[in-house]
Amino acid sequence: MTRGTARHAKWIATGALAACVAAATPAAAATAPAVSCTSAKAGLADKLKRDITSALSHRSGTIAVGLYDRTTKTTCTLRSSTAYDSASVVKVTVLATLLWDAKKHNRYLTDREVTLTKAMITKSDNDATSKLWRQLGLTKIKGFLTAAGMTQTKPGANGYWGLTQITVTDEQKLLKLVTAKNTVLSDNARAYILKLMGQVISSQRWGTPYGAGSGISWHVKNGWLQRSTHGWRVHSVGTFKGGGHDYMITVLTHGNSTMNYGITTIQGVAKVIHRDLAAS
Repeated sequence: MTRGTARHAKWIATGALAACVAAATPAAAATAPAVSCTSAKAGLADKLKRDITSALSHRSGTIAVGLYDRTTKTTCTLRSSTAYDSASVVKVTVLATLLWDAKKHNRYLTDREVTLTKAMITKSDNDATSKLWRQLGLTKIKGFLTAAGMTQTKPGANGYWGLTQITVTDEQKLLKLVTAKNTVLSDNARAYILKLMGQVISSQRWGTPYGAGSGISWHVKNGWLQRSTHGWRVHSVGTFKGGGHDYMITVLTHGNSTMNYGITTIQGVAKVIHRDLAAS
């Protein structure tokens, strides 16, 4: 090959590579979903979209976000229908199913059920959850999901409740049911769920409550699970009231290198949401 031919071949290779990169870049950009926000409060949607996007700009992993504030009719979503392994976040659904079923049979929870539900939510006790999951069975769990309109949630098979598939859309539906009067959950049931979510042990109060003002009441349930694919799943769902706002936040993540990395991602999002709503 002559020197001129070599130069020409190198130019073709370089040009082809550049063309490939140029072609790949828009396609890659197109596949990355953007944060979407709407609000009845002027300027709030744009601010939240900008700040949530900024909080996630240097974070790796696959992150889904849901925000709903009743007061300002504000909604923000990111990957709202992407499915994640639930880990312990599903425990709120287990509790809601138990209370929904008890209401149908016009009965109170037994002492055993009270003990199990408290351990399940406040300490994220897995054994207590497994006992309640077995007691309820898939028919009742699916019955509650149907009643709640949680059509994207798929219960884990063979007793693996932590592998239930959840989405931001459905978790936000559940939090809406827990925080406002409805025909699915009784007022007593809603109060009991919120009571336990407000009594989570101190070591598990990370996630969505991060950055909430001192005058804001919060209720939280977190989940974390490491698997061979997608690394750590780290999730947080929370409800918040005060400062003229009534809102709920869901952040679901996987592809985290460590549990703490996922927590930091969630708290970065929560911090800007609390700040922006407090200032609105």
